[in-house]
Amino acid sequence: MSTSKKPLKPKDFPVSAEGKKIKKQDGTPIATTEDSPIADEVAERLNEDEARREQDRWSA
Repeated sequence: MSTSKKPLKPKDFPVSAEGKKIKKQDGTPIATTEDSPIADEVAERLNEDEARREQDRWSA
């Protein structure tokens, strides 16, 4: 999987998978995977992780 060197910010979420590419909310590609199911899985996990982080931030 190729990746972007810049860290994701809260405004980049939710990310989405389009084919083998994972894209930020504004459509900018952030990663390319070997196949579509992997891209879907990675995007889902990134979104879940960010949602959990946001929830933790508000509950603290």
